[in-house]
Amino acid sequence: MEPANTDNYMIAGFVVSFVTMGLYLLSLYIRTRNLKRDLETYEAMDTEKK
Repeated sequence: MEPANTDNYMIAGFVVSFVTMGLYLLSLYIRTRNLKRDLETYEAMDTEKK
């Protein structure tokens, strides 16, 4: 008796894993960009007060 062919499940698992990691990295990039933008805004507000 041959073992079950699970190649398709393995490939699907890798695809799901890589898509999840890609979305996470995209989320980190967007958060970092927004944080830098907020920091620039706060620094501009601080220099206007002085």
